[in-house]
Amino acid sequence: MLGALYWAAAHLDLPTLAGAGYDGAGIGVHTPVEHPADGGDLHIDNRTYNALLRGLHALGERGFALLVGHWRTLRHITASPERIGAIVKAAPTLTHYEYGRPT
Repeated sequence: MLGALYWAAAHLDLPTLAGAGYDGAGIGVHTPVEHPADGGDLHIDNRTYNALLRGLHALGERGFALLVGHWRTLRHITASPERIGAIVKAAPTLTHYEYGRPT
């Protein structure tokens, strides 16, 4: 999994959003800032950063859920990240075409 994250960050020039379990994964892999161990509050900058990551993550998850729900081919895909990107780029265009709203 980590190899796919690095590949997307490096080759596609995409910032990669990951969960807290991937903290310290490397350049281009963005993870949320964890709460301090002493139970204190996060600095406002860190809370804002976490909120932005959550918002972007939610948009990506929602978009992928819509595509997976509509396009059966994406339900059990095992292609490389590069090929998945091409399929995901084509799916919204095909969906708009199907509903008579060409982009």
